Amino acid sequence: MSPPGPVVVLVDAYTSGQYLPPEFAALGAQLVHVQSSAELMPSMPAPDLSVYRANIVHEDLVKTVAQLAPYRPVCVMAGQEPGVLLADELAVALGLPANTASLSPARRDKYQMIETLRAAGLHCAGQFKSGDVAALAGWARRNGYPVVVKPLRSAAGDGVFVCATDGEVHAAAEAVLASETIYGEGNAEALVQSYLHGPEYVVDMVSHEGRRYLCGVWQYHKRLLASGRNIYDREHLLHPDERPVPQLAAYVEQALDALGVRYGPSHAEVIMTPDGPALVEVGCRIAGNMHPGFHDRCAGGNQAGLTALAWLRPERFLRDYAGRRYGKRCEAVCCTTSTTLDGIVDHIGQDAVAQIAALETVHRFDLKLAPGDRIRPTVDLYSSTMRIFMCGADMAAIDRDYQRIGVLKDRVYRISESE
Repeated sequence: MSPPGPVVVLVDAYTSGQYLPPEFAALGAQLVHVQSSAELMPSMPAPDLSVYRANIVHEDLVKTVAQLAPYRPVCVMAGQEPGVLLADELAVALGLPANTASLSPARRDKYQMIETLRAAGLHCAGQFKSGDVAALAGWARRNGYPVVVKPLRSAAGDGVFVCATDGEVHAAAEAVLASETIYGEGNAEALVQSYLHGPEYVVDMVSHEGRRYLCGVWQYHKRLLASGRNIYDREHLLHPDERPVPQLAAYVEQALDALGVRYGPSHAEVIMTPDGPALVEVGCRIAGNMHPGFHDRCAGGNQAGLTALAWLRPERFLRDYAGRRYGKRCEAVCCTTSTTLDGIVDHIGQDAVAQIAALETVHRFDLKLAPGDRIRPTVDLYSSTMRIFMCGADMAAIDRDYQRIGVLKDRVYRISESE
């Protein structure tokens, strides 16, 4: 009988973190999951705990390290955003390769993140944080509108408002301070930043020993609602030689260096301003819109698979991928549908589902709601209704199918008439 494979520890493998276990298992690894909260977070799709040798519910660092040590793990990494800080702590405590420990808070807290980049001489937004609504509005008024108000430690567009007046800043800041993040954390302070003008991009990478592979650069298309919420619509893959991809990639490399990111995946959002790239934020985890089969098809590789390769076959990663970039194999779009529906989902409109599935450029799509779920008007990524991966030989075909999806999307969820 062959000896058991190396053990990999994933912390909070929610949402797209579910794609990590199969990629590690394909390289012979076994998995242990660490849950940073007493209960699984209800705001995100939960990890499939059946694929792990164990699920350790974190209580304190000493106890969790003692529970992990007998497995002799080869690495610890965050499965999704809420696991970033704990994964750093566990890796250091277990003596495993880790990102720079002293910069761990800056990889999670958006204010510290931007100030770290500013100290390194990188272009970034002006900003101010406070628990005082009047102070936040005063900063915005002095620095000029528009501004962005958001939580310090959330994601997926949660609690992000674009504001053009003092009153809008007051309302947005009060909403942030009165709420919890999607990870169940309270907001003692809110962050206000200067508005960055220009198109927004996603830059995804995988690092090992500070050397990186560029997995993909995508351009966001968002829609600004009357409420000030800037919601996701779709993103499309750029060619690696296309402007401004090289400039974005170089900037993100500098940002990752400044933040001490030496290992694992990173998902950066960057705006190309008239003065050059400026970071919105970066997460030390795989992209939320990552799907292995889709990204393999359109970019020749996927972030989950490359992350597993970097950890378990580092010599191959460094030889074949480090310092290189993806190849665009076809036109590709990830579409995130929004809705104005409000009620309880009674049933799924199978005819609409079948029509979407039959569209020429639809690679796959995921329904995010089921009968009995509450459907609400979309305000962020987690309140979107479907994720649709599209690819084809030309953008005209994708655009045509995208328009058809816009007609069909609200026929997918049928609302209870008792609502």
